[in-house]
Amino acid sequence: MQADTAAARFGGLLAGFSSRRILVVGDLMLDEFIWGRVSRISPEAPVPIVHVTGESYYPGGAANVARNLKEFTAHVALMGLAGTDASGGRLLALLEAAGIDTAGVQRDPGLGTTTKTRIVARNQQVVRVDRERKTTLSAAQTACAMEQLDGMVVDLDAIVVADYGKGFVTQPLADHLCRRAREHGKILTVDPHPHTSLSWAGATAVKPNRLEAFLAAGLPPSEPVTPVLEDGALLEAGRRLRQRWQAQNLLITLGEHGMLLFAGDAPASHTPTRAQEVFDVSGAGDTAIAVLTLGLAAGATPGEAVELANRASGIAVGKLGTATVTFEELQASFRPR
Repeated sequence: MQADTAAARFGGLLAGFSSRRILVVGDLMLDEFIWGRVSRISPEAPVPIVHVTGESYYPGGAANVARNLKEFTAHVALMGLAGTDASGGRLLALLEAAGIDTAGVQRDPGLGTTTKTRIVARNQQVVRVDRERKTTLSAAQTACAMEQLDGMVVDLDAIVVADYGKGFVTQPLADHLCRRAREHGKILTVDPHPHTSLSWAGATAVKPNRLEAFLAAGLPPSEPVTPVLEDGALLEAGRRLRQRWQAQNLLITLGEHGMLLFAGDAPASHTPTRAQEVFDVSGAGDTAIAVLTLGLAAGATPGEAVELANRASGIAVGKLGTATVTFEELQASFRPR
């Protein structure tokens, strides 16, 4: 495809993003960033003393996928579980301020909202502190989520599942999502967790990263091989996962090595990274699954959707913190340089 023709094609796909209606299902988190500066080492232990200069809060986990989608379309809804604690309240306030529909978020007074605190000094993460307690959906909460989905699915273009292994995504809910997506002809994409062993039969696309792919396939992680299409261990992991998940497409993200797509019965195809400079990989996977889903919902082929997701991820890792990519930035990435 010539450059002008490709730019026009991708421009047309991007123009279709704004009308897409997307539901995100998964584990909700709050991302907290404590910004500071380091001038000396503690006399109590060989650790830096961070003088705090500011704090920032962002939706995390599945909520960050919704936040990424919101940069491209106004029609984003979220389904998940949050506590009634201060972190849960802050998370819901951030989502509502962003215009994300939170009617599908259930509140559980017995749940502590997962909060990940990153302390950053001199543009480098010093430490991350996780406050979380894994849970399992009760029968009543599962029934509520299924009922909510049944009431929404007809009006959706796509469903994204972001499974962080915290307990919201269970096999009964996964089966219900797959069944309803199939019955109504909706796109269903999944960012899986390697330790949940859930089945996603019939999903439009499943997107693990390299390490997740090896773990989910039951293979020991191996060092990357270039060219990517000669990485036998990676290709074997892909073969096993295609057989296990029975998804229409499998996309393995490879960080600085780009992305590897298994589409239908076609041979695997490799897309090199578009990243110019890497500052922070926080949330890059959320950006990838969001834009991949929007591309498919807008009528892109799997290969075109991967190109869109790859470019968006390349922009995201060039930003510090849990960053999103704007429509203008993604659009500009297709202009001739």
